[in-house]
This record gives sequence, C-alpha cells and structure tokens, in this order.
Amino acid sequence: MEAVRPWPLWLQGLALLWGRAVAGLERIRSTVPPAPAQACSAFSQKSCEECLKNVSCLWCYTNNTCIDYPVRSILPPSALCSLSNARWGVCWINFEALIIAMAVVAGLILVSITVCCCYCCYCRRRSRSRLDEEEEQLARKREERRLQSLQRKHERKLKHDEIRKKYGLLQDSDNPYSRFENE
Repeated sequence: MEAVRPWPLWLQGLALLWGRAVAGLERIRSTVPPAPAQACSAFSQKSCEECLKNVSCLWCYTNNTCIDYPVRSILPPSALCSLSNARWGVCWINFEALIIAMAVVAGLILVSITVCCCYCCYCRRRSRSRLDEEEEQLARKREERRLQSLQRKHERKLKHDEIRKKYGLLQDSDNPYSRFENE
C-alpha cells in the first residue's frame, strides 16, 4: 500500500479557497455601492447603542446627543463633551476610562518588552562569562591531567629501569645495539 502524500490535499484546499476568494471579489464588484452612512446627529435623542453602531459617532450622556467624532484632534475637546460623559465604541465604558485602560495596557506592554530585552542581554553577558570560566577551568584540568600523565610515565620508566638493572638487562646508553652475552 502506497503512502498518501498530504500535499495534494493542501493543493486542493488552496484551490478551493482561491476559488471562493475570486468569487467573493466578483460578487463585491457586481454589487451596488453601499448607501452613505447617516449623519450622527440623526441618532440624537435615541439610544447610545444605535449611535455607536456608526464608528464615526460619539455619544454624550450630558445631553443625550450623538455627534460626529472630532477626527482632527485625538481627544474630543471638553467644550464638545466631557471625557467622563463621552462614549465611543461601546456604551458601558466612558472615554476617560478607555484612555486610562489603553494607557495602562500600552505601559504594561512597553515595560514587559523592556524587561525582556534587559533580561536577555544580562543572560547573554552572564552566559558568555560563565562559558569563558568553564572553558578556562576545563583547560586547567586538561593541563593537570597531562602533567600527571607525564609524571606517571616518568615514574614507570624509572621503575622499569630499576628492574632491568636488577636483572642485568639494562644496556649501555653508549652502545645500545651491543650483543647480549651470557656469563
């Protein structure tokens, strides 16, 4: 039994999605453009929910009016409506609380990014120094083992030479190729 490759399924899914996307674009092109949104003042004296369905509107609770959001300034001026009575986006939170909540969230994000960056930099620096220390320690241990090995080798050579001397097997260093003679 042959193994089924998953890429043809991916290819079919991609073709299906592409076909739907193209069909959706054709449907959008063929439809009539939407009617222009109603002016925000048309929602005055109705309800906050109806006013805020249009994202360009601002609801003021002081006089229950729906007004156009002043897009030229970031915050609506207090002459238009006080921040504690202004609603934008949702009716259950006032503009003042919305600004404070957004500032707190942005501050938390910035602080967490700063802490992460500082922590990562500190850990890298610390890990580098730790690696250098470990490497230095390993080099010292390697050198100690090499010296101990040389010392043991020298001791073995001396011991072997003593044994050879004891049994008369030690040859002259002047003529190491001389013939061994029995006495």
